[in-house]
Amino acid sequence: MMYTEILKENREFQMCYHKGKCIVLPFVILYARKNKLGCNRLGITTGKKVGNAVCRSRARRLIRQAWRENELAAPIGLDIVIVARPKLLTVKSQVLGESLKRHGIPGLHKIYAGEPLPQPKGKQA
Repeated sequence: MMYTEILKENREFQMCYHKGKCIVLPFVILYARKNKLGCNRLGITTGKKVGNAVCRSRARRLIRQAWRENELAAPIGLDIVIVARPKLLTVKSQVLGESLKRHGIPGLHKIYAGEPLPQPKGKQA
């Protein structure tokens, strides 16, 4: 990953969850928050609902590959946490990459620019 470092600390993940914006995609959920660094930091989480250890490892590999394919299109200066959903294991990496390209990266650009994201149906603020 060229412009991306790894998010490691629990508090950094928690800051993304609580203070960041959320983009819900069919296979993953993206949490993003601006940082004051000259690079992106990426964290990947896979819960037990995704499956056993083999399934969770495959989900992480799929996410890493999809991120590598779309990394250059993402704005620089974000902390990003990608959470795998159980549906992720039913698709190939190209499908996830295309989903990130069409919906995830434009959402990250909106977060970086400070624009509001569209609210999911059923959540009125």
